[in-house]
Amino acid sequence: MAATQRGARFVFITGMSGSGKTHAMKALEDAGFFCIDNLPAKLILPFAKLTVKGGKSDESIERVAIVTDIRERRFVIDFPDAHSRLIEQGFVTTVIFLSARNDVLVRRFSESRRPHPLQVEGSSLEEAVEAEQRQLAPIRRLADQIIDTSDLTVHGLRQLILEGFVETASAHGPAVHVVSFGYKYGVPSGADLVFDVRFLPNPYFEPSLREKDGRDPEVETFLFAHEQTAELLDRLEGFLAYLLPHYTNEGKSNLTIAIGCTGGRHRSVAVSRHIGERLRADHDRVRVSHRDVEND
Repeated sequence: MAATQRGARFVFITGMSGSGKTHAMKALEDAGFFCIDNLPAKLILPFAKLTVKGGKSDESIERVAIVTDIRERRFVIDFPDAHSRLIEQGFVTTVIFLSARNDVLVRRFSESRRPHPLQVEGSSLEEAVEAEQRQLAPIRRLADQIIDTSDLTVHGLRQLILEGFVETASAHGPAVHVVSFGYKYGVPSGADLVFDVRFLPNPYFEPSLREKDGRDPEVETFLFAHEQTAELLDRLEGFLAYLLPHYTNEGKSNLTIAIGCTGGRHRSVAVSRHIGERLRADHDRVRVSHRDVEND
């Protein structure tokens, strides 16, 4: 009987070269998995032991995705043993085998101009694909799920992986980061949506508010004394309520919303805080930060 599992959950991504293993790993990485590409099979169990709670381990690693395949010379021999020993010691494992029609794999390699790992001088790409298919037959039989990617887009494969193996963007939407900023310091790099709130009345020109910031109740009171502040928040909330389901369906895992005013201390801070609060009513993963609130 297997021991009680105390370490990370392991998802192994394997299968035919050119079948989309890298894209599958990136989907899991975006979903919060600790990902390793091309880890030798003999190192799987030693690594797994590092995730065991209660010992000399990294307890923060709870979900691991490992791409392991024919690139490792002893993969076909060593992986079944490593997988068996992992289960014996109580680890939860899932093996995903990605495949595709031979003609599709040949076309993908031809288009990418990358060498097939089994192609040797004098052999054709078709022969290399067929040889890999034969060698991986025992690994295919180990798989918990076999995915044919012949007719899948990159987006389709990502969505399939997320829906099948993680509770992430496909179910709950992307992780949202609302960040306030000052235009005088530049727009935050990587922002997906940028909103300019410089049209709102500026507390900076009120002597009693100048040294405060948008987190102060007096600044909020000043801003919400003007109808356009409440109207802006209502319109932004409705716009985001429209957008977020579309981002969820597209498989987006992270969304950064940047809200800017002149200096990043008053208007953008207050609006960002309120937008964050409204988003939290329907979304679990919402973070609010203020990039320039401490700048002069």
